Amino acid sequence: MIVLGLESSCDETGVAVYDTDRGLLADALHSQVDLHAVYGGVVPEIASRDHLKRLLPMLRSVLDDAGVDKPDAVAYTAGPGLVGALMVGSGMANGLGLAWGCPVIPVHHMEGHLVAPMLEADPPEFPFLALLVSGGHTMLIAVEGLGRYELMGSTLDDAVGEAFDKTAKALGLGYPGGPALAELAEQGNDDAFAFPRPMLSKPTFDFSFSGLKTAVVIEIRRLKKAGEFDERRADIAASFQRAAVDSLVGKAVKAASARGLERIVVAGGVGANRLLREEIRRRFGGDVYYPRLAFCTDNGAMIAMAGALRLADAAPAATIEARARWSLDGLRPPAG
Repeated sequence: MIVLGLESSCDETGVAVYDTDRGLLADALHSQVDLHAVYGGVVPEIASRDHLKRLLPMLRSVLDDAGVDKPDAVAYTAGPGLVGALMVGSGMANGLGLAWGCPVIPVHHMEGHLVAPMLEADPPEFPFLALLVSGGHTMLIAVEGLGRYELMGSTLDDAVGEAFDKTAKALGLGYPGGPALAELAEQGNDDAFAFPRPMLSKPTFDFSFSGLKTAVVIEIRRLKKAGEFDERRADIAASFQRAAVDSLVGKAVKAASARGLERIVVAGGVGANRLLREEIRRRFGGDVYYPRLAFCTDNGAMIAMAGALRLADAAPAATIEARARWSLDGLRPPAG
């Protein structure tokens, strides 16, 4: 079965074709970073308009690359995300479904991230612990099987990707801030500042990053007043990154141990962070799985993969589905 995947939840337009027998056949991704950089963040209306502009040409190109005339099903991101952007992808998917006479599959964006490592040559087996980390989410999920999820912990305030971006902005770095901060941190000493690791000593598996972010801002103000900010920027970035990674890894390892899980999946945009990947492998005694770097950010391949796993949920094209909020642990296993 051949599944076309469409991703348009925020500021990346993704299209991919996945074959349940042969694997990923083709994919393409367009980032809107340059469009939003001048505003310092994503502008929903601009995002929606650019998805509308990009989707059809990308679709034609990817189908040609895959050597496919039409798929057996169309999977699309139905949420969570920006409603306008989601409606573009949903409208396209349902329109294609009607034109081609094939069913459509609404996909949960975070389930797409969760199954992204299954695109790799050595995919994880169930059960496992999923650490989903991005600009909008920080979650620990006990995964017994597809659609069998239990939320063990989440952030009480900022998502870790958001904390990276806000700290980067305080450091005078460009947008998007997370990758720029990680690059600057490579030049610094991560022991230079003793920033807090919020919630790490608490018995729960929840996260908090607002206190860490505030501590960094206070230190930046002190250094600017003392005239030492420019020469210490890399140390601040490195120390912040170390504190954030310590929080993520500490909670993830503790959660996996509490459930007796021997596998951890790390996915989402922050999953591309080099220090996070190194530290969780070093501190966790079991196996750790990631998607390739290109599939850490939002992409069509993960949506096509999730759609292929949920072919039993495919239904005739009907109404546009776009959910700004959608609980991952509210999902159920595929109908079949």
